[in-house]
Amino acid sequence: MEAIVNAKNLRISTKKSIEVCNFIRNKNVEKAKTILNEVIQMKKPVPYKRFLADTPHRRGDIAAGRFPIKTCKEILSVVESGEANARNKGMETNLIISHISANKGPKQQHHGRQARTRMKNTHITLILKEISKGKKEIKK
Repeated sequence: MEAIVNAKNLRISTKKSIEVCNFIRNKNVEKAKTILNEVIQMKKPVPYKRFLADTPHRRGDIAAGRFPIKTCKEILSVVESGEANARNKGMETNLIISHISANKGPKQQHHGRQARTRMKNTHITLILKEISKGKKEIKK
């Protein structure tokens, strides 16, 4: 069984969302939630591997990283929604994030006094799967 969440038109950066999704993919839901909370509290940076131009080095095991707080708050709410969907389907607590991806959404016009600006939107797809007790999270 699997629980699916499709979040549409989130007001977050697509590039930051891709980096956060790559960071929590194939992890246990509880571990992913603690990681996202640590990023929000600025205790643990998200490693940037794809969009890392002018990104500073951070202390620890990662080379370049940042603290995308707004993005992590939105993705944390998506993960919690997926966990609630899994409970409604009757799945147990040992859930793993088997698929999470961020795609570019439509650009909306935001009207202002001088000129119109294009607001960024992002679509996020999350799939949670139930794993057996003997298996651990998938490592890459």
